[in-house]
Amino acid sequence: MGKQKAERKIGSIIGSIPYRMAFAGGWIDQPFISAHNPSPPGSMVVVALKPTLPFMNRCGMGTSTRHAAMRLWGESLPDQNPQKLMRDLYRAENDNRSDPSGSQDMAGIVYPGVNRLDYDVNFEGGYFPIHVESNNDPEVARWLEEIIYCLPVNQRPDGYYPLAKQNLDPGWIERLGQSGKDCYKAILEQNAGSLGQSMNETMHCWEAILPHTVHHTSITIDLVEILAFYQSHYYGAMYSGCGGGYCYIVSDEPVPGTFKVNIRISTEKKSRNG
Repeated sequence: MGKQKAERKIGSIIGSIPYRMAFAGGWIDQPFISAHNPSPPGSMVVVALKPTLPFMNRCGMGTSTRHAAMRLWGESLPDQNPQKLMRDLYRAENDNRSDPSGSQDMAGIVYPGVNRLDYDVNFEGGYFPIHVESNNDPEVARWLEEIIYCLPVNQRPDGYYPLAKQNLDPGWIERLGQSGKDCYKAILEQNAGSLGQSMNETMHCWEAILPHTVHHTSITIDLVEILAFYQSHYYGAMYSGCGGGYCYIVSDEPVPGTFKVNIRISTEKKSRNG
């Protein structure tokens, strides 16, 4: 069976709504984090993915947001401005939730390509990005597809809650927001070393700001030890979300036990702002 035919067949099972990857800077989209950033805006990077395989739930892949999108729009995204779609989807998922998911989940699904989301708590309370910088260059997308390897590690277990312990230190939060800027720059420059460093930096920030993202009594594997192995043997690595999920590994050689993804880009080749 050809690749395109296989993708159409799996699409009939899992739907055609995109998935998304969240790279360096994650959590800066939450106002309780960005409110303490001494040099806003802080940034994070999201990458749109074609739905070529069924990602596991509770793994930091935005699957709950994707489910909300399918309830709202059916099998495909409306042909509308991504800014509007992001807000519509945010309301659809977070209405009456005490701990709303960040808007990076929605942005990563509705914006094609590689996107830097800039967050400032003084803009709409920090719930939505003050600026979106997008890149849909096919060469950049192909490079990223070749350099990123995904390793299934751990679904978030029942009873897991990452926010019970918080260290909202401005210095660490500033570093978190800067890691997103560094990540986007590295991707556009196709610099694997710098991309890996930005991911490593994000994980240092997560462990400092929200320790339960990697340490929690309900997690039965050593996420820190696993991450350290891949960070020391390759350009860099980070988890797809709190509690583990998938490990994204930056490497120019195959990584055992991993798979690659397909990036969804628009027909535009130049960067655009949103």
